[in-house]
Amino acid sequence: MLKPGSAEEAAQLPPRRTRAPVPALAPGPAAPDGSRASARLGLACPLLLLLLTLPARVDTSWWYIGALGARVICDNIPGLVSRQRQLCQRYPDIMRSVGEGAREWIRECQHQFRHHRWNCTTLDRDHTVFGRVMLRSSREAAFVYAISSAGVVHAITRACSQGELSVCSCDPYTRGRHHDQRGDFDWGGCSDNIHYGVRFAKAFVDAKEKRLKDARALMNLHNNRCGRTAVRRFLKLECKCHGVSGSCTLRTCWRALSDFRRTGDYLRRRYDGAVQVTATQDGANFTAARQGYRRATRTDLVYFDNSPDYCVLDKAAGSLGTAGRVCSKTSKGTDGCEIMCCGRGYDTTRVTRVTQCPRQ
Repeated sequence: MLKPGSAEEAAQLPPRRTRAPVPALAPGPAAPDGSRASARLGLACPLLLLLLTLPARVDTSWWYIGALGARVICDNIPGLVSRQRQLCQRYPDIMRSVGEGAREWIRECQHQFRHHRWNCTTLDRDHTVFGRVMLRSSREAAFVYAISSAGVVHAITRACSQGELSVCSCDPYTRGRHHDQRGDFDWGGCSDNIHYGVRFAKAFVDAKEKRLKDARALMNLHNNRCGRTAVRRFLKLECKCHGVSGSCTLRTCWRALSDFRRTGDYLRRRYDGAVQVTATQDGANFTAARQGYRRATRTDLVYFDNSPDYCVLDKAAGSLGTAGRVCSKTSKGTDGCEIMCCGRGYDTTRVTRVTQCPRQ
């Protein structure tokens, strides 16, 4: 075992608090122009220094619901905007599904990046879940927003068809007769209600971005939509045959969710081919970041900023570095020591394990 050797529906937001007006100071004795300039400079410099030294605020997120388990208390979840809090209070059973979905997509994210410098590490007892790394509009942020949206769709859709929610059940639109490449069939069984899952996920997950209306919100909304459509993309048709000796002269079919791993694999490929963009001047769309770059489609993940250096610890960028990570000495891929350790060398550890032999 090898380790690197050296050291991430349209309710309004609550109104902003208005700043109380500053009382006007009584005029004092006139001062020379130079003194006035010096006084203004003396006030401006400490203010400028303060602004430069204040850290950027890392917003909390609904993602933290995954850490709460069954103890979802809407008023105590940090980072929810008013619309999300309304939905939480109105549908507490769905919130439990959202929490299960959050845990599932975080596990999937960590699986997809387990052999990479950035490995989707979460921070314990941190309401932001991922820390400052999500402040940057990078391709990692694009992936996280996409897979988090997908995880909510998948969890709610599954809960609907399993009878765990009182507000939804099987897909009401799969009724009557239909056909595919093998011929006609009857809709039957319990099709997974992807329509409800997508609709609720859009209302809940997109609520914050729809209020902000800036370039980053536009990016997040696009990637959220990519995540939702990815789950729909992998709906599969399952059928049961009816007939003499299983002749399958009649079929009853239903739609079912695929394993979430397929969605994760797909979004990982989208990550690899993510498109760097800039927002148009009206802030309503994207354009290629540089001349000659291809334009983003509706299925592409998009990002604005290059990723930080994940090799070294950088608290400002949210990078945890790769010190202490396990790497493979023989691999030439991203899990190999040359790439994982960023050329800094690595330590070799020999581990002896004693296991019980299987009985014959």
